[in-house]
Amino acid sequence: MTARAWRGPAPAWVDGATRILFDCRYTRLQRHDGISRYTERLVTELGARHPVVMLVSDERQLAMLPALPWTLGPSPTSALEPIIAPRAINRLEPDVVFTPMQTMGPLLRRYPLVTTVHDLIYYAHPTPPRDLPAPVRAIWRLYHTTPAFQRGLLGLADAHVTISATTRDLMLAHRMSRHPIHVIPNGVAHLDPPPRRTPPAGRDVLYMGSFMPYKNVETLAAAMALLPGWRLRVLSRASEAEQERLRRAAGAGVVEFLGGVSDEAYAAALAEARVLATASRDEGFGLPVVEAMAAGTPVAIADIAIFREIAGQAASYFDPDSAADAARAIRELADDALWRRRSAEGLARSRDFDWGTAGASLLAVLLDVASTSRRAR
Repeated sequence: MTARAWRGPAPAWVDGATRILFDCRYTRLQRHDGISRYTERLVTELGARHPVVMLVSDERQLAMLPALPWTLGPSPTSALEPIIAPRAINRLEPDVVFTPMQTMGPLLRRYPLVTTVHDLIYYAHPTPPRDLPAPVRAIWRLYHTTPAFQRGLLGLADAHVTISATTRDLMLAHRMSRHPIHVIPNGVAHLDPPPRRTPPAGRDVLYMGSFMPYKNVETLAAAMALLPGWRLRVLSRASEAEQERLRRAAGAGVVEFLGGVSDEAYAAALAEARVLATASRDEGFGLPVVEAMAAGTPVAIADIAIFREIAGQAASYFDPDSAADAARAIRELADDALWRRRSAEGLARSRDFDWGTAGASLLAVLLDVASTSRRAR
């Protein structure tokens, strides 16, 4: 789609209100991934507080989004995104645009732009996904050899949102942008009243996440080989090669692969599990950890900066390079007294992460950026 081929309804701007355009073009069509859910939750909360227009690239995305005014724009994956998106958005005359990624085309725009940086993981861990074709893997490595390209892209925005102080500090350390960086943590759904959990009789350990090399799932599987009577339930969809790799590390019959689960099945698995665990060496946030804590499920997690930030003292930590230490952290949660304490601590800690608070914080940022831009004209 080009700017000239723009179709769909014109933006339903509200007279007198700051014109906020929210980039929802990364919304998935059937099941949310991380960016898609981040988009849906934030635009829902923002729309409950202020008039907002959603920018989508496929009308089918609307089924996954709240009932808010919308307009249709170009695909964000187009090679011409840096030129097409600004030309099309200029015609809509927004006062400020927010995108949940950092890659929205910034060239020739006539509106303030706030972008999102979720993490800087791939500069520290440039190994690409194992299932990508060889040419794509080569391009991946080249792109993540240096932050120079992203630094240039961020320099063309007006402000940035990031989801953790850990990522903000890395952005500052690497001089990623001269513009303001606002920390707005992810939220999580909270049950009301909070769940009343008791230690389950089983010994199930949950893993929810991808299988990128930095996720270090092999160490978690190797830890299971040291935990007789425990079972690792992998909730995410794993390839046959990944399944075989993890079975070899854990031993026969120790790992159950669920092949991807619905939100309802995920909630049920959390409610039945003894532990949620991850040996990840890096994260931008670690939403499954907070989701587990909100469900009252204790977590055994790698001792890395981001997990210390989000879980504080409400977790059992281990060295991500040691399967034996991971097994120790999981095994200690077999103690019912410790399990109850970690469950209560996790529930309390999870209250720090709320989508309503995130939406209110984002609105404040967008209104400030729009106001600053108007004063500068």
